[in-house]
Amino acid sequence: MIEQAKRKVMTVALAATLLGVAACASSPRGDRVYVRESPPVERVEVIGAAPGLNYVWIPGRWNWDTRRYVWMPGRWVVADRGYRAWRPGHWAHDRRGWYWVEGHWR
Repeated sequence: MIEQAKRKVMTVALAATLLGVAACASSPRGDRVYVRESPPVERVEVIGAAPGLNYVWIPGRWNWDTRRYVWMPGRWVVADRGYRAWRPGHWAHDRRGWYWVEGHWR
């Protein structure tokens, strides 16, 4: 009887672990992850002085964590070689829902 209970607990723990790993796995490049609810209004961020000459501000954004939107604050980054500006990502919408379009250097 105790062995059956242990086996059942281990099975449930393994299933929960596998489910957690699957939820954290990223989708293959090019696949969109759709969200049914629209993202919240963007937060207003106070942008301080750049820490150096080659730094570019990457604005904060709402990120979907499989259950809810979570704010990721903006940050200063060194511009990639040959680029001077960052085109911010944005949430786009089509008939399947909301999806994130990554930002890129230009």
